[in-house]
Amino acid sequence: MKTVLITGASSGFGYMTALKCAEKGFRVIATMRNLDKAKVYETESIDEEVKKRIEIWQLDVTDAISLAHFQERLTEIDRVDVLVNNAGFAIGGFVEQVPLEAYRRQFETNFFGVISVTKAVLPVMRKQKSGKILNVSSVSGLIGFPGLSAYVSSKHALEGLSESLRLEVKPFGIDVALIEPGSYQTNIWNSGMELPNAVYNPESPYAEYVKGLWKALNRESHGDPQQVAALMSKLAEKEKIRKLRYPIGAGVRMNLFLKRILPWSWLERMVLKNLLS
Repeated sequence: MKTVLITGASSGFGYMTALKCAEKGFRVIATMRNLDKAKVYETESIDEEVKKRIEIWQLDVTDAISLAHFQERLTEIDRVDVLVNNAGFAIGGFVEQVPLEAYRRQFETNFFGVISVTKAVLPVMRKQKSGKILNVSSVSGLIGFPGLSAYVSSKHALEGLSESLRLEVKPFGIDVALIEPGSYQTNIWNSGMELPNAVYNPESPYAEYVKGLWKALNRESHGDPQQVAALMSKLAEKEKIRKLRYPIGAGVRMNLFLKRILPWSWLERMVLKNLLS
């Protein structure tokens, strides 16, 4: 039985991917920071055989003690065939408004957390001479957007890390891929987004800009996150992952195409007109 290890598996893409993989017969290690959230796997709607294939591990990807305990537990299992680096969150707000410490926290989870977990799992994959690492990025890792600079920059960093990592581990039979979702119905864009108090300040010079930004985010069509879970479980089944990048979601490929072919000044006018008009 192949083993899939997923971070941030208490909700959203991580939770749905855990269920999809278990349904396909994988042994799933679903990690989460808060074990109180493990009850999502106890619902009667989940088949009992599927539940038996899912193990819950505690893991805070930003905590050294939690990571050390995680690394110890890895010695207890035979193999890790697929690692899904999904743990992440989003901070909203303009550069001038967001405290520097908030940027550091954003990177601790979305970037350094990925590095920490990957470093723990790589020796296992090298020993077995095979493995797949799926890093959950975002279209925000390819296209900048005002008011989301902390999140965007963390995902841009993840993109660069993954390019280098794929070249480093390919000779060991390990594949690395980037999953780049657009706008989906997950809690990262509603209850999950962290907003500094300054964002709500009506006296802020960005007050009108903020209103336009949130209107634009709410106007976007939010796809079914099951599509992303289906993609990741499909990649988990593959013998080899041929491509590095897997953009997914309504309008994502078109936006990436426009960024490649249009002058920056045109894109700039389009974005600002959409937010400030």
